[in-house]
Amino acid sequence: MLHARRAVLKLGTGLLTSGKAELDIPRLNRICEQVAILRRKGIEVIIVSSGAVGLGMGRLGIAKRPTEPADLQACAAIGQAMLMELWRKGFDAQDCTVAQILLTHEDVRARHRHLAVRNTLERLLALNVIPIINENDTVSVEEVKFGDNDLLSALTASLSKADILVILSTIIGLLDMENGKRLVPVVEVITPEIEALAGGTTSATAVGGMKSKIVAAKVATRSGCGVFIGSGHNPDILVDLFEGRAIGTFFSPARIALHAKKRWLAFFQQAQGSITVDAGAHTALTQKGGSLLARGITGTTGQFKEGAVVNLSSPEGAVFARGVSRFSAADLAAVLGKSSDELKQLYPTRKHLEVIHRDSLVMLG
Repeated sequence: MLHARRAVLKLGTGLLTSGKAELDIPRLNRICEQVAILRRKGIEVIIVSSGAVGLGMGRLGIAKRPTEPADLQACAAIGQAMLMELWRKGFDAQDCTVAQILLTHEDVRARHRHLAVRNTLERLLALNVIPIINENDTVSVEEVKFGDNDLLSALTASLSKADILVILSTIIGLLDMENGKRLVPVVEVITPEIEALAGGTTSATAVGGMKSKIVAAKVATRSGCGVFIGSGHNPDILVDLFEGRAIGTFFSPARIALHAKKRWLAFFQQAQGSITVDAGAHTALTQKGGSLLARGITGTTGQFKEGAVVNLSSPEGAVFARGVSRFSAADLAAVLGKSSDELKQLYPTRKHLEVIHRDSLVMLG
């Protein structure tokens, strides 16, 4: 923490709003004060702020989070304007400038838009501006939704090459409920046992819970970013964290972070189809760092085109990797199981006969 110079701060709806779906102004102002302190120490901060839907619900007098997309979008449209105005006022008091960025999954999936978002963040930080990010719930549909702001914050941390992702909510961290609600202070590796400790949320205004935070931690740590989950009820949590004395759960970053292109494949993409491989190809890909060849493919699903992002499934049907296919699904149907020599005869002008080159392939999980 003493060496961190860029942080993504994610704030949940339950933390920012009161039980009446109104923003907790004193807490928001204290967060602004702490962010200003960090900035004076040379730490750049990007905020991922929930709360728009909750504020919209409060304004409309809705007690329970809507299930109809149009109702959610209406609440988000009303609440987002309120949310940014309150952030602006809070940071104005600290002589800080803020910027709003609303994203859908499509904004970070398409490579050119992905780079545009990253460049915008870099420029704002260079201008000493605090970016405040939220999902664009007013236009998001199920096919392009992040799902929750925990995942959005992890993708933001990966995109911006942050040193630390700080997720603040209403609990002190990851708790071992079977051992007296004991706090787990450090997680070196996210194992199935660690995942089993997580639960969802019962909040009327929020989504996610600890389960979504563990998913976010898996994404961020594989990108080389540490993750801290703690309680925003501590008014000095951010200052305490960057001075090494905060109470919460710290997830260690992976020792070898994924390359930028592979992070883009692993976390920012939605597969357009899948390819099933045999046992030999599975071993070559997972243990030997090989490329996927036609002879190791046993089947495909989906009508994907050449250059599409696809999942790779083991003989047992488990998805284990993702990559960019150099063949369409239609072309693969004609070459399943064929050797490289046979492919040369079928495609004499092709320079590359690997179905997925190892440089365009990333292991999942």
